[in-house]
Amino acid sequence: MQTPLTSPVPVLRLPRGPDGLSRGFAPDGRRALLKPEVLETLESPVVYECREFQEQRARAALRERYLRSLLAMVGRQVSFTLHEGVHVTAHFGATDLDVANFYVSQLQTPIGVQAEALLRCSDIIAYTFKL
Repeated sequence: MQTPLTSPVPVLRLPRGPDGLSRGFAPDGRRALLKPEVLETLESPVVYECREFQEQRARAALRERYLRSLLAMVGRQVSFTLHEGVHVTAHFGATDLDVANFYVSQLQTPIGVQAEALLRCSDIIAYTFKL
C-alpha cells in the first residue's frame, strides 16, 4: 500500500491550443518569440536573452512565490486588508483553481463573526500571516 503524499502535488494546466482541442501554444505565436536569441561570434556563441524572456521569467518567479504563500497560509490565521480600508481576519482554508476566491472560516469582520465565507481576490488589497 502506498503512503499518502504529505504535500499537494502541483498541477500545470496549459491553455487551449490554437486548434481548440490540444493544450499548449502555437509554435509561431507570440510566445514562440521568447526563446533566447543566439549571436555567433568568432570566439564562442553568446546567448542574449531578449527583454520579453526576462520579463516572463520574472513573472514566473513571482507567480511561484505567490502560490507558495498560498500553500503556507492553509490553516493559519490571516489578516486581510480590503477596499475602503476594511480589515478582517480569518482562518485560511483553500482557494479555487483560478485563484479568484479564498475560502475562509471564522471570518471576523467589523460587524461580527461569520462561520464560513468566500472572499473574492479582487476585493483583497493585501494579506498577512505569521509563519
